[in-house]
Amino acid sequence: MKLNDLHDNPGARKRHTRVGRGSSSGLGKTSGRGVKGAKARAGSSIEGFEGGQMPLHMRLPKRGFKNIFANDFAILNLDRLQSALEAGKLKNDEPITEEHLRKAGLVRRSRDGVRLLAKGEVKAKFNLQVAGATAAAIEAVKKAGGSVKTTFEKKVHLNKKGEPGKRLARRRAAAEKRGEKSAS
Repeated sequence: MKLNDLHDNPGARKRHTRVGRGSSSGLGKTSGRGVKGAKARAGSSIEGFEGGQMPLHMRLPKRGFKNIFANDFAILNLDRLQSALEAGKLKNDEPITEEHLRKAGLVRRSRDGVRLLAKGEVKAKFNLQVAGATAAAIEAVKKAGGSVKTTFEKKVHLNKKGEPGKRLARRRAAAEKRGEKSAS
C-alpha cells in the first residue's frame, strides 16, 4: 500500500447540496425556501409560531409561582440525629450547633440554617441549637430530657427608603394594641 492508494470508503463523504443552480435541479431560484420574507433569509426563525393558532405554551394551564423570599433550610430528622449520637459522630455533653451537624455530615449547605423535623424518635438527652424546629420535634426532644433553642429571625424586607413596608407597620401597630410584643 502506498500513500497515493489511500482513500475514503465509498459514501464516507457526502457532497453538500448546491442550491440556486437552475430550475431543473429542483432547488433553483428560491433554493427550496419558498418566497421572500423573514423565513427565506439566513439566521431567522419564528420560534413557537403555529400558523396563527394559539401556541401550545399559551394553551397549557399555568400553576404556582416561585417565592423569591422563601427561606432555605437544611432539613434534619430526629432519627438521623439519634443514629449519629449512637454512632459517636456527635457528643451530647455540650450544645450541638449547626457547625457540629455539618462536621458530622448530617446536613449540607443552606442559606438560612437547619430546621429540625419530628420524623423518628429520640432516646438520648441533648441540647440542640438550630435555626428552626417543628413543635412536634421540640416536644419529642423535651420528652427525652433535652432542649432545643431556635435562633432564626425572619428578615424584614425594607423599601427603597430603608423602612419596613406598610404591612409590617400595620402588624406591629395591631400587636401593640393587643398588648403583645411587636410582630415581625
